Amino acid sequence: MTEPNDARVGLYIDFDNIVISRYQQLHGRNAFQRDGIRDFDTSSRDADPEVAAKLAAATVDFNAIIDFAASFGTLVVNRAYADWSVPVNASYQRQLMSRAVDLTQLFTTTTRGTKNGADIRLAVDVVEDLFQLPDLTHVIIIAGDSDYIALAQKSKRLGRFVVGIGVAGSTSTSLAAACDEFEDYDSLPGIDKSSSSAAAATAERPKASKKASEPAGIAPGTPPSEARKLTTIPIFSHTEDGQFDEPEADEDINPQTVATELLVRALQIGHAKGDADEWLNTGAIKNQMRRMDPSFNEKPLGFRSFSDFLSSRSNLAELKEDGPQRLIRLRPEADSKL
Repeated sequence: MTEPNDARVGLYIDFDNIVISRYQQLHGRNAFQRDGIRDFDTSSRDADPEVAAKLAAATVDFNAIIDFAASFGTLVVNRAYADWSVPVNASYQRQLMSRAVDLTQLFTTTTRGTKNGADIRLAVDVVEDLFQLPDLTHVIIIAGDSDYIALAQKSKRLGRFVVGIGVAGSTSTSLAAACDEFEDYDSLPGIDKSSSSAAAATAERPKASKKASEPAGIAPGTPPSEARKLTTIPIFSHTEDGQFDEPEADEDINPQTVATELLVRALQIGHAKGDADEWLNTGAIKNQMRRMDPSFNEKPLGFRSFSDFLSSRSNLAELKEDGPQRLIRLRPEADSKL
Protein backbone atom coordinates (compact mmCIF):
# COMPACT_ATOMS: atom_id res chain seq x y z
CA MET A 1 0.00 0.00 0.00
CA THR A 2 1.38 3.40 -1.01
CA GLU A 3 1.44 5.97 1.77
CA PRO A 4 0.55 9.61 0.84
CA ASN A 5 4.06 10.90 1.61
CA ASP A 6 5.92 7.75 0.64
CA ALA A 7 8.99 8.03 -1.59
CA ARG A 8 8.45 6.71 -5.11
CA VAL A 9 11.22 4.62 -6.61
CA GLY A 10 12.23 3.64 -10.12
CA LEU A 11 14.34 0.46 -10.38
CA TYR A 12 16.24 -0.12 -13.63
CA ILE A 13 18.24 -3.35 -14.08
CA ASP A 14 20.89 -3.82 -16.76
CA PHE A 15 20.46 -7.57 -16.51
CA ASP A 16 23.40 -8.72 -18.63
CA ASN A 17 25.73 -6.33 -16.81
CA ILE A 18 24.99 -7.71 -13.36
CA VAL A 19 24.82 -11.39 -14.39
CA ILE A 20 28.04 -11.32 -16.42
CA SER A 21 29.86 -9.27 -13.77
CA ARG A 22 28.86 -11.71 -11.03
CA TYR A 23 30.00 -14.74 -13.03
CA GLN A 24 33.36 -13.17 -13.80
CA GLN A 25 33.80 -11.97 -10.23
CA LEU A 26 33.68 -15.60 -9.08
CA HIS A 27 35.33 -17.38 -12.02
CA GLY A 28 37.79 -14.94 -13.53
CA ARG A 29 38.05 -12.32 -16.21
CA ASN A 30 36.37 -13.22 -19.53
CA ALA A 31 35.07 -16.45 -17.94
CA PHE A 32 31.53 -15.75 -19.17
CA GLN A 33 32.67 -15.77 -22.80
CA ARG A 34 35.27 -18.51 -22.30
CA ASP A 35 32.71 -20.91 -20.78
CA GLY A 36 30.11 -20.07 -23.44
CA ILE A 37 27.53 -19.12 -20.81
CA ARG A 38 25.42 -17.01 -23.15
CA ASP A 39 24.37 -20.09 -25.13
CA PHE A 40 24.69 -22.58 -22.27
CA ASP A 41 21.47 -24.48 -21.57
CA THR A 42 21.34 -26.44 -18.31
CA SER A 43 18.44 -28.53 -19.64
CA SER A 44 20.54 -29.93 -22.48
CA ARG A 45 21.65 -33.56 -22.13
CA ASP A 46 25.12 -32.50 -23.31
CA ALA A 47 25.49 -29.70 -20.78
CA ASP A 48 28.87 -29.76 -19.01
CA PRO A 49 28.12 -30.41 -15.29
CA GLU A 50 31.20 -28.44 -14.24
CA VAL A 51 30.01 -25.35 -16.12
CA ALA A 52 26.50 -25.90 -14.74
CA ALA A 53 27.91 -25.90 -11.20
CA LYS A 54 29.86 -22.70 -11.89
CA LEU A 55 26.73 -21.07 -13.28
CA ALA A 56 24.70 -22.10 -10.22
CA ALA A 57 27.39 -20.72 -7.92
CA ALA A 58 27.18 -17.35 -9.71
CA THR A 59 23.39 -17.12 -9.51
CA VAL A 60 22.38 -13.53 -8.78
CA ASP A 61 19.93 -13.04 -5.90
CA PHE A 62 17.52 -10.53 -7.42
CA ASN A 63 15.25 -10.91 -4.39
CA ALA A 64 17.93 -9.21 -2.29
CA ILE A 65 18.32 -6.44 -4.87
CA ILE A 66 14.58 -5.75 -5.12
CA ASP A 67 14.13 -5.91 -1.34
CA PHE A 68 16.90 -3.36 -0.87
CA ALA A 69 15.40 -1.08 -3.53
CA ALA A 70 12.03 -1.28 -1.77
CA SER A 71 13.64 0.06 1.42
CA PHE A 72 13.80 3.50 -0.21
CA GLY A 73 10.07 3.68 -0.90
CA THR A 74 7.32 2.29 -3.11
CA LEU A 75 8.54 0.74 -6.37
CA VAL A 76 6.52 2.42 -9.12
CA VAL A 77 8.90 1.44 -11.96
CA ASN A 78 10.54 -1.98 -11.96
CA ARG A 79 12.26 -2.96 -15.23
CA ALA A 80 14.96 -5.39 -16.35
CA TYR A 81 16.58 -5.15 -19.79
CA ALA A 82 17.89 -8.22 -21.64
CA ASP A 83 17.43 -10.62 -24.52
CA TRP A 84 15.11 -13.04 -22.71
CA SER A 85 15.40 -15.67 -25.46
CA VAL A 86 18.93 -16.45 -24.26
CA PRO A 87 18.78 -19.55 -21.97
CA VAL A 88 20.82 -18.09 -19.11
CA ASN A 89 18.52 -15.04 -19.05
CA ALA A 90 15.33 -17.05 -19.51
CA SER A 91 16.19 -19.07 -16.39
CA TYR A 92 15.41 -15.98 -14.28
CA GLN A 93 12.07 -15.12 -15.89
CA ARG A 94 9.70 -16.75 -13.41
CA GLN A 95 11.50 -15.33 -10.40
CA LEU A 96 11.57 -11.80 -11.81
CA MET A 97 7.94 -11.95 -12.92
CA SER A 98 6.92 -13.09 -9.43
CA ARG A 99 8.37 -9.79 -8.16
CA ALA A 100 6.42 -7.76 -10.75
CA VAL A 101 9.51 -6.89 -12.78
CA ASP A 102 8.72 -5.61 -16.29
CA LEU A 103 10.91 -7.68 -18.64
CA THR A 104 11.98 -5.41 -21.50
CA GLN A 105 13.02 -7.46 -24.53
CA LEU A 106 16.18 -6.43 -26.36
CA PHE A 107 17.57 -8.10 -29.45
CA THR A 108 21.22 -8.61 -30.34
CA THR A 109 22.30 -6.15 -33.02
CA THR A 110 25.74 -7.56 -33.92
CA THR A 111 26.89 -10.83 -35.42
CA ARG A 112 29.15 -11.42 -32.42
CA GLY A 113 26.11 -11.54 -30.16
CA THR A 114 27.61 -9.34 -27.46
CA LYS A 115 25.66 -6.08 -27.67
CA ASN A 116 21.94 -5.52 -27.23
CA GLY A 117 21.83 -1.79 -26.49
CA ALA A 118 20.64 -2.15 -22.90
CA ASP A 119 22.54 0.92 -21.72
CA ILE A 120 20.99 3.23 -24.33
CA ARG A 121 17.45 1.84 -23.92
CA LEU A 122 17.69 2.01 -20.12
CA ALA A 123 18.98 5.59 -20.19
CA VAL A 124 16.26 6.72 -22.60
CA ASP A 125 13.56 5.17 -20.41
CA VAL A 126 14.93 6.77 -17.23
CA VAL A 127 15.01 10.25 -18.78
CA GLU A 128 11.50 9.76 -20.16
CA ASP A 129 10.23 8.66 -16.75
CA LEU A 130 11.88 11.63 -15.02
CA PHE A 131 9.70 13.98 -17.06
CA GLN A 132 6.55 11.86 -17.24
CA LEU A 133 6.61 10.97 -13.51
CA PRO A 134 7.39 14.21 -11.67
CA ASP A 135 6.71 12.53 -8.31
CA LEU A 136 9.48 9.95 -8.89
CA THR A 137 11.90 10.61 -6.02
CA HIS A 138 14.54 7.87 -6.40
CA VAL A 139 16.33 6.32 -9.38
CA ILE A 140 18.10 3.01 -8.70
CA ILE A 141 20.42 1.69 -11.41
CA ILE A 142 21.63 -1.91 -11.25
CA ALA A 143 24.88 -1.79 -13.23
CA GLY A 144 28.51 -0.84 -12.86
CA ASP A 145 29.12 0.46 -16.37
CA SER A 146 30.70 3.90 -16.78
CA ASP A 147 28.19 4.52 -19.60
CA TYR A 148 25.66 5.39 -16.88
CA ILE A 149 27.68 8.28 -15.38
CA ALA A 150 25.89 10.91 -17.46
CA LEU A 151 22.51 9.37 -16.59
CA ALA A 152 23.26 9.50 -12.87
CA GLN A 153 24.43 13.11 -13.11
CA LYS A 154 21.36 14.16 -15.11
CA SER A 155 19.02 12.43 -12.65
CA LYS A 156 20.66 14.26 -9.73
CA ARG A 157 20.40 17.60 -11.53
CA LEU A 158 16.69 16.96 -11.96
CA GLY A 159 16.36 16.55 -8.21
CA ARG A 160 16.26 12.76 -7.85
CA PHE A 161 18.17 10.68 -5.32
CA VAL A 162 20.34 8.27 -7.33
CA VAL A 163 21.37 4.85 -6.03
CA GLY A 164 23.70 2.48 -7.86
CA ILE A 165 24.29 -1.23 -7.23
CA GLY A 166 27.15 -3.07 -8.89
CA VAL A 167 29.50 -6.02 -8.54
CA ALA A 168 32.95 -5.46 -7.03
CA GLY A 169 35.67 -5.59 -9.65
CA SER A 170 33.31 -4.60 -12.46
CA THR A 171 32.17 -1.21 -11.24
CA SER A 172 33.38 2.16 -12.47
CA THR A 173 34.62 4.33 -9.59
CA SER A 174 33.37 7.35 -11.53
CA LEU A 175 29.86 5.91 -11.64
CA ALA A 176 29.93 5.33 -7.89
CA ALA A 177 31.00 8.94 -7.38
CA ALA A 178 28.19 10.18 -9.65
CA CYS A 179 25.52 8.51 -7.47
CA ASP A 180 24.14 9.78 -4.16
CA GLU A 181 24.62 6.27 -2.79
CA PHE A 182 26.35 3.24 -4.24
CA GLU A 183 26.19 -0.29 -2.86
CA ASP A 184 28.29 -3.31 -3.69
CA TYR A 185 26.17 -6.37 -4.49
CA ASP A 186 27.99 -8.46 -1.87
CA SER A 187 27.18 -5.90 0.83
CA LEU A 188 23.40 -6.12 0.37
CA PRO A 189 21.46 -7.66 3.28
CA GLY A 190 20.88 -11.34 2.60
CA ILE A 191 23.97 -11.80 0.39
CA ASP A 192 26.50 -14.02 2.15
CA LYS A 193 30.01 -13.34 0.82
CA SER A 194 31.46 -16.40 2.52
CA SER A 195 28.92 -18.69 0.88
CA SER A 196 29.67 -17.09 -2.50
CA SER A 197 33.38 -17.77 -2.07
CA ALA A 198 32.71 -21.35 -0.99
CA ALA A 199 30.40 -21.93 -3.94
CA ALA A 200 33.01 -20.57 -6.34
CA ALA A 201 35.69 -22.83 -4.86
CA THR A 202 33.38 -25.83 -5.09
CA ALA A 203 32.58 -25.10 -8.73
CA GLU A 204 36.29 -25.14 -9.57
CA ARG A 205 36.80 -28.67 -8.23
CA PRO A 206 37.13 -31.60 -10.66
CA LYS A 207 33.91 -33.11 -11.93
CA ALA A 208 32.24 -35.47 -9.50
CA SER A 209 28.98 -37.37 -9.37
CA LYS A 210 26.20 -35.47 -7.66
CA LYS A 211 24.56 -37.03 -4.67
CA ALA A 212 20.93 -37.97 -5.20
CA SER A 213 19.92 -35.95 -2.13
CA GLU A 214 21.33 -32.69 -3.49
CA PRO A 215 18.92 -30.40 -5.37
CA ALA A 216 19.61 -29.72 -9.02
CA GLY A 217 21.71 -26.62 -9.64
CA ILE A 218 23.40 -26.61 -6.21
CA ALA A 219 27.15 -27.08 -5.99
CA PRO A 220 28.09 -30.38 -4.30
CA GLY A 221 28.97 -30.07 -0.63
CA THR A 222 26.95 -26.90 -0.05
CA PRO A 223 25.61 -26.85 3.54
CA PRO A 224 21.79 -27.03 3.82
CA SER A 225 21.55 -23.50 5.25
CA GLU A 226 23.47 -22.10 2.27
CA ALA A 227 21.61 -24.28 -0.24
CA ARG A 228 18.41 -22.53 0.80
CA LYS A 229 19.93 -19.17 -0.04
CA LEU A 230 21.33 -20.33 -3.39
CA THR A 231 17.95 -21.69 -4.49
CA THR A 232 16.14 -18.36 -4.18
CA ILE A 233 16.47 -18.10 -7.99
CA PRO A 234 16.33 -21.62 -9.44
CA ILE A 235 17.58 -22.46 -12.92
CA PHE A 236 14.51 -23.38 -14.96
CA SER A 237 14.74 -25.36 -18.17
CA HIS A 238 13.91 -23.41 -21.28
CA THR A 239 13.34 -24.38 -24.89
CA GLU A 240 12.08 -22.45 -27.85
CA ASP A 241 8.69 -24.10 -27.51
CA GLY A 242 8.60 -23.91 -23.73
CA GLN A 243 5.97 -21.76 -22.06
CA PHE A 244 6.56 -19.93 -18.80
CA ASP A 245 3.45 -20.87 -16.86
CA GLU A 246 2.73 -19.68 -13.37
CA PRO A 247 4.77 -21.76 -10.90
CA GLU A 248 2.76 -24.27 -8.94
CA ALA A 249 2.43 -23.76 -5.21
CA ASP A 250 4.98 -25.68 -3.19
CA GLU A 251 3.17 -27.62 -0.50
CA ASP A 252 6.42 -28.03 1.43
CA ILE A 253 6.82 -24.28 2.02
CA ASN A 254 5.88 -23.31 5.57
CA PRO A 255 4.20 -19.86 5.69
CA GLN A 256 5.56 -19.31 9.20
CA THR A 257 9.13 -19.89 7.98
CA VAL A 258 8.62 -17.56 5.03
CA ALA A 259 7.29 -14.83 7.34
CA THR A 260 10.23 -15.28 9.72
CA GLU A 261 12.77 -14.96 6.91
CA LEU A 262 10.93 -11.87 5.64
CA LEU A 263 11.14 -10.28 9.10
CA VAL A 264 14.86 -11.01 9.41
CA ARG A 265 15.56 -9.58 5.93
CA ALA A 266 13.61 -6.41 6.75
CA LEU A 267 15.53 -5.96 10.00
CA GLN A 268 18.84 -6.59 8.23
CA ILE A 269 18.02 -3.87 5.73
CA GLY A 270 16.96 -1.48 8.51
CA HIS A 271 20.22 -2.05 10.39
CA ALA A 272 22.28 -1.79 7.19
CA LYS A 273 20.90 1.69 6.60
CA GLY A 274 21.82 2.81 10.12
CA ASP A 275 23.61 1.60 13.24
CA ALA A 276 23.82 -2.18 13.60
CA ASP A 277 22.60 -1.90 17.20
CA GLU A 278 19.96 0.73 16.44
CA TRP A 279 16.39 0.18 17.64
CA LEU A 280 13.92 0.36 14.76
CA ASN A 281 10.28 1.39 14.77
CA THR A 282 8.02 -1.65 14.42
CA GLY A 283 5.68 0.25 12.10
CA ALA A 284 8.56 1.02 9.73
CA ILE A 285 9.57 -2.65 9.76
CA LYS A 286 6.05 -3.78 8.86
CA ASN A 287 5.96 -1.26 6.00
CA GLN A 288 9.30 -2.62 4.76
CA MET A 289 8.01 -6.19 4.92
CA ARG A 290 4.91 -5.20 2.94
CA ARG A 291 7.09 -3.53 0.31
CA MET A 292 9.18 -6.68 0.01
CA ASP A 293 6.15 -8.98 -0.02
CA PRO A 294 2.80 -7.21 -0.49
CA SER A 295 1.02 -10.45 0.42
CA PHE A 296 2.35 -10.43 3.99
CA ASN A 297 -0.36 -10.35 6.65
CA GLU A 298 0.04 -11.58 10.21
CA LYS A 299 -3.62 -12.52 10.69
CA PRO A 300 -3.67 -15.58 8.38
CA LEU A 301 -0.63 -16.75 10.33
CA GLY A 302 -2.74 -16.85 13.50
CA PHE A 303 -1.78 -13.52 15.14
CA ARG A 304 -4.24 -10.82 16.15
CA SER A 305 -1.71 -8.04 15.68
CA PHE A 306 1.75 -7.37 14.27
CA SER A 307 3.03 -6.99 17.85
CA ASP A 308 1.87 -10.54 18.62
CA PHE A 309 3.68 -11.75 15.50
CA LEU A 310 6.90 -10.02 16.62
CA SER A 311 6.60 -11.38 20.16
CA SER A 312 6.44 -14.91 18.76
CA ARG A 313 9.86 -14.31 17.15
CA SER A 314 11.54 -13.13 20.36
CA ASN A 315 14.38 -15.61 19.82
CA LEU A 316 15.34 -13.64 16.70
CA ALA A 317 14.43 -10.08 17.62
CA GLU A 318 14.34 -7.95 20.77
CA LEU A 319 11.39 -5.70 21.57
CA LYS A 320 11.11 -2.72 23.88
CA GLU A 321 8.68 0.10 24.67
CA ASP A 322 9.76 3.73 24.34
CA GLY A 323 6.77 5.77 25.44
CA PRO A 324 4.08 5.31 22.81
CA GLN A 325 6.56 3.71 20.42
CA ARG A 326 7.36 0.03 20.07
CA LEU A 327 10.93 -0.64 18.96
CA ILE A 328 12.69 -3.72 17.66
CA ARG A 329 16.18 -4.86 16.73
CA LEU A 330 17.69 -8.07 15.37
CA ARG A 331 19.57 -10.29 17.78
CA PRO A 332 23.22 -10.81 16.69
CA GLU A 333 22.80 -14.58 16.57
CA ALA A 334 19.58 -14.47 14.50
CA ASP A 335 21.12 -15.67 11.21
CA SER A 336 22.41 -18.87 12.78
CA LYS A 337 18.93 -19.73 14.06
CA LEU A 338 17.22 -19.68 10.68
